Amino acid sequence: MAIISAMAGLVKSGLVKSGLVKSGLVKSGLELSAGRGLVIGALLMLAACANPDAYPAVGDDGGPVPPDYRILAGWARDNHAEAVPALLLSCKYLQALGANREIGTGGRAGRVSDWQPACAAARSLPPGNGAAARRYFETWFTPMPLGGGDSQEGLFTGYYEGELSGSMTRSVRYNVPIYQMPGKVHGRSMPTRGEVAQGALAGRGLELLWADDAVEAFIMEIQGSGRVRMPDGSLIGLNYAGQNGHKYFPIGRHLIEQGVATAEQMNMHVIRSWLHQHPDQAQTVMNLNPSYIFFRLRNSGGEPRGASSELTPRRSLAVDPSHVPLGVPIWLDLHDVPIAGGLLRTLVLAQDTGGAIKGPVRGDFFWGHGSEAANAASVMKARGRYFMLVPRPVAQRLQTTANRQ
Repeated sequence: MAIISAMAGLVKSGLVKSGLVKSGLVKSGLELSAGRGLVIGALLMLAACANPDAYPAVGDDGGPVPPDYRILAGWARDNHAEAVPALLLSCKYLQALGANREIGTGGRAGRVSDWQPACAAARSLPPGNGAAARRYFETWFTPMPLGGGDSQEGLFTGYYEGELSGSMTRSVRYNVPIYQMPGKVHGRSMPTRGEVAQGALAGRGLELLWADDAVEAFIMEIQGSGRVRMPDGSLIGLNYAGQNGHKYFPIGRHLIEQGVATAEQMNMHVIRSWLHQHPDQAQTVMNLNPSYIFFRLRNSGGEPRGASSELTPRRSLAVDPSHVPLGVPIWLDLHDVPIAGGLLRTLVLAQDTGGAIKGPVRGDFFWGHGSEAANAASVMKARGRYFMLVPRPVAQRLQTTANRQ
């Protein structure tokens, strides 16, 4: 009862909400409150009473879990070795930015130089050793809550990489252009989806390649990346390059209003099926979404925002880079996920962006390739929260700054 009373006081004072340190995100979104140690201690006591299996003090390998990691539900149960290849891709991306480059808006995750020692240590980790990987993250990083205020729990959808049939040259079959990002003209907005469909970008040499299915090309835009099977059987990867600046409109909302499905039934499978079954109406309905996504050839360099040209199934997350620095490790704590038990508590890397991924707590979970990934991504409408892992010196500097304010 004493623990419950203490926590009630913290909640009433606004320090704690939904098991997170509500005051842990100040101004920059990452600064720690001066009372962080007291609050985390209370959180640990409450968590241990409520669900000791989710917040163990000892991992499955028998090793102790540091106190600052015990606020991460399920941390000791994850296979951290599976996240190391994705981390190494992030390290490669960060290294290319230059040592003095700030990571995130206002350097909220430090500078590249702060990450170099941790990245060097990661390269020497034994492949597939989960215990060593967990100790590595606990040694080099500090978990910090993201979001803040009343928006600590947000929406997490899923995406996958679909496969189109395409060609580098236009033909009767391959007549759907996949465009690269055009140059911006000062004082002029980019064309809407409907205008693009009417040829607003034609003849400017912006076509990366040509696909044979407008609906599947539209779905690939929503996913934000994909692969194209060429006539000779080879595969070309496409990554998100940018957006036309027009607000995204979910056409599923229109289909709900038309009685095609209820809000609970609506998902990507329903949208795809309806579009294919109504070819005479498909382009008109797709044009209701004025947002249009541009692509670049994978491994072509010049990533505008993404942290890696490669994504790792179930270990990469698309985020809003104005709130979450690209390249950083993220601990997910989600519920209502389309897997057994409905909970997803796992370590991922912020390595992608998307036109519809906006807000302080918003993510798009990369399921991978193939039909199983497509099925999971199509129905995922999870809720949850996340934490960012930053090098311990960065966390210490942020805490020192917060204590002075």
